[in-house]
Amino acid sequence: MPQDLKKIMPQAKMYRTGPFTTEAAGAQKVEGETIPRRNLASKDGLIMKPAEGVETLYDVLRHSSAKFGNAKAVGARRIVNVHEETKKIKKMVDGKEQEVDKKWQYFELSPYKYKSFVEFEKMALAVGSAVKALGFGPQDRMHLFAATSMQWLASAHGAISQSLAIVTAYDTLGEEGLRHSMMQTHAKIMFTDPELLPKLVNPMKEATDVQVVVYCTKNDPKQKDIDTLTKAHPHLKVMSFDELIKLGEANPGEPIPPKADDLACIMYTSGSTGTPKGVMIKHRNVVAAIAGVDVIVGKYLGPGDVLIAYLPAAHILEFVFENAVLYWGGTMGYGTIRTLSDQSVRNCAGDIRELKPTVMVGVPQVWETIKKGIISKVEAGGAVKSNMFWGAYAAKGFLLGSGLPGSGILDAIVFNKVKEATGGRLRICLNGGGPIAKETQRFLSIAITPMISGYGLTETCAMGAVQDPLAWNEHALGEMPACIEMKLVDFADAGYFSTNTPPQGEIWIRGGGVVDGYLDMPEETKESFTDDGWFKTGDVGEFNSNGEIRIIDRKKNLVKTLAGEYIALEKLESVYRSTPIVANICVYAAEDRQKPVAIIVPAEPALKKLAAQEGVQGDHLEELVHNKKINSAVLKQLQQVGQKAGLAGFEVIEGVVLADEEWTPQNGLTTAAQKLNRKAILKQYQTNVDEAYGRS
Repeated sequence: MPQDLKKIMPQAKMYRTGPFTTEAAGAQKVEGETIPRRNLASKDGLIMKPAEGVETLYDVLRHSSAKFGNAKAVGARRIVNVHEETKKIKKMVDGKEQEVDKKWQYFELSPYKYKSFVEFEKMALAVGSAVKALGFGPQDRMHLFAATSMQWLASAHGAISQSLAIVTAYDTLGEEGLRHSMMQTHAKIMFTDPELLPKLVNPMKEATDVQVVVYCTKNDPKQKDIDTLTKAHPHLKVMSFDELIKLGEANPGEPIPPKADDLACIMYTSGSTGTPKGVMIKHRNVVAAIAGVDVIVGKYLGPGDVLIAYLPAAHILEFVFENAVLYWGGTMGYGTIRTLSDQSVRNCAGDIRELKPTVMVGVPQVWETIKKGIISKVEAGGAVKSNMFWGAYAAKGFLLGSGLPGSGILDAIVFNKVKEATGGRLRICLNGGGPIAKETQRFLSIAITPMISGYGLTETCAMGAVQDPLAWNEHALGEMPACIEMKLVDFADAGYFSTNTPPQGEIWIRGGGVVDGYLDMPEETKESFTDDGWFKTGDVGEFNSNGEIRIIDRKKNLVKTLAGEYIALEKLESVYRSTPIVANICVYAAEDRQKPVAIIVPAEPALKKLAAQEGVQGDHLEELVHNKKINSAVLKQLQQVGQKAGLAGFEVIEGVVLADEEWTPQNGLTTAAQKLNRKAILKQYQTNVDEAYGRS
């Protein structure tokens, strides 16, 4: 391999050999547990800081400005125009087929415009000065209720520069969850998006601590929304982010730097059930997370690298990774889920092709969409091109697996064209937020660039496991970051024991990334955190021979069926999600049945193709999903995928429900982090699930 690790374009194979972790020095064996494992670099002591003098997020901001100066730090696009198209579609309404109008929105976006590290620091410190001028200071809190953007990150760092803690909530959080987060944290200033202003009216009837609302200026607000909010709450000062910056520039104030043990962020989990929990994250937790991941991937990333930032910054993975990229001196270009690809834009390229990132972090649903987009383009090219692609794919997989040369030639002839779908420069892609289908990980790793995995939770500042790009392995999540240690604890009910071969059990994590608990929830804190600092994740894992962790189950997603067998819902979803017909999937297992059923959102192009093969007429998803012939054909496809993946008989689905709408945070069927809201999905499709099970 070349010596300059920051320029390598790795292939999907193992360059490094294990072991990658080791048992913690001096740790004693406890009955029912494995000895804690650590990264090799932290065998004798966990690494809590990425560099001397970097102890808080304020230090990260100052460090990046001093070190990387006028290099590009952050970039954003503006919406130039919104194009609306109306099409007539057939839909089942009260059991009858009707023609209805459906509107599609497409965005026209400007090119990226950038700010340097010095300019970004200046912007953040201006926010801090404005916060001070408005009368806020240490012990006060800024609530960030908005989508990911450059202004979100600048607002966060601005508040932190005056020792305020930030409160993060997903922009899709409902009014009740928002009210709860505002009242529990007593936040006094809020940053939001203009389109979210109407959502503040009701919560603020009870949450009266907020005095100032600042709205993002990437889109223009509707004056009536501002008027409605200020009329309902006359005490509120509503201002734009641009006005906030001007106020700060006119009233420069000295920063009040936070300390490592100060509260940096109260992050609300995207929980799909119950009241969202406010996770209390201190500066030392985030800084330790940056240090921990820096040991594994920091040597591959630096100035010149470009990250596409589009996941919710209110999600711990995005929050930590954005701050890590600041520390590494990379460039962040902001985008949105809706405008990532060319499909939802007009007269411009989607965010990925426009930005041409070298690094991309994604969740399983995003990767499935990219994979299916590539495959549909390949197949649209005709039989000759399709055969050439799949032949090259098989050959490259064989060459990489056997250590033979020649994969670079296949890249030049075939795969470099495919790589254009992600801008053509991608060196590292990271999957987080949930298990990805092995077939999808392998496909993208061979066709584009190695996909490494990450694992972590809000309570551990996203720290659990990260894979080294030069230790690519589709059967593991990677090694422990250097700031934490991990052990497996017996979960006897499901037969997972630390004495199994390989060792298995519930994953417990301790170290720099692990927080102290939940805000004002002493019982939940006591239940999840031990007195000696371990966090009980609820995930079931196993260590492989290289000391890497692999997730094999989740305690709360294990369902015991009529056959007495445990079914792991997320594991099955990751298998079935690889079926071309599946855009999204929720597996449900009834306790009084022997097998599960699947509720799926079909991928429309694949559904139309299947309809043509089955001789079924129909132009749109809404009319095709109710066809019984289509349903049988989809069920057959899923069952074949399950059997091919080696699932046990009781894991192969016995019925399928085809959903007629996309699952989004807006309709409450997924969380903002793209996780399934199982309860809401089941409630919406309960009648269809009963039919799939053959119940009357």
